[in-house]
Amino acid sequence: MPERRSGPDLPTTILVTGGAGFIGSHVCDALLAQGHAVRCMDNLATGNLGNIAHLQGMEGFTFLPGDIRDAATVHGAMEGATAVVHLAALGSVPRSITFPLDSEGVNLAGFLHILEAARELGVKRITYASSSSVYGDSTLLPKREGSEGSPLSPYAVSKAMDEAYAALYHRLYGLETIGLRFFNIFGERQDPEGAYAAAIPRFMRALLRHESPVINGDGAQTRDFTYVGNAVQAVQRGLQAPAQLAGQVFNIACGERCNLLDLLGRIRSRLATIDPAIAHLQPQHGPERAGDVRDSLADISKAREQLGYRPRFSLDEGLDRAVPWYAENWR
Repeated sequence: MPERRSGPDLPTTILVTGGAGFIGSHVCDALLAQGHAVRCMDNLATGNLGNIAHLQGMEGFTFLPGDIRDAATVHGAMEGATAVVHLAALGSVPRSITFPLDSEGVNLAGFLHILEAARELGVKRITYASSSSVYGDSTLLPKREGSEGSPLSPYAVSKAMDEAYAALYHRLYGLETIGLRFFNIFGERQDPEGAYAAAIPRFMRALLRHESPVINGDGAQTRDFTYVGNAVQAVQRGLQAPAQLAGQVFNIACGERCNLLDLLGRIRSRLATIDPAIAHLQPQHGPERAGDVRDSLADISKAREQLGYRPRFSLDEGLDRAVPWYAENWR
């Protein structure tokens, strides 16, 4: 963790924005298990109180309802904190194409509120979520930091600007910003509902309902699917990273790619052990989505060498953990 500013015998107090979300709730679990006090801030637009129900009333945990688009709320939530894990965002490439102003308001203006509050309050360490979408139309595989293409969506633009502002606040004000470019995170508590749900929970929900999963395009497009436990490890590494790494960004993934048809087959075979009828369900294909990249694969050597990041879970190991949870909670 960053140096404790409230005395060596006191735990650090970490503000987790988006802490009631899918990734954020897992981060809150891990930080509390390490003995840190956690302030979980969330406006519940995409987060869910059910994700943190098991933490309510636990010593060291505080839930703060609030929106990062309100600067005063952010300032109040951060006052007295030692570090920030910034995960609050309005995700989804398709949603950003439909509602670009919403994406800008949350992902960019909201992040600036985080940076400004940290500058004013003297909170040095900010570990924040960026996205593999910043690689845009780059065809280079694997994706490597420093080889970004042109963004393909407002969401990608907002994340690229977050990285630029984080680097700028490091240079101008000395903030220790560590950016994590997450690649297709999945796992327990990821919401399969809504028009903008990610592929893995959406596939699971459809199969559990004996419906044909919808694949946009031919299904040959590839992704570097990354289990949430790996993302949590990366956040912890970002909080612990030496100050000389501040201002940089790091790919966070498994370093393996899988196409959507193969992914669907892996999910279907696991669910079929629970419900044999699922084995016979076949996908239906919809049109390709605007803004989607064709292939994605991360080079994680920089995170491995500089952050000490070592993904503990492969795609199959992550599915082994996530599938039973979805079978129990979304049947």
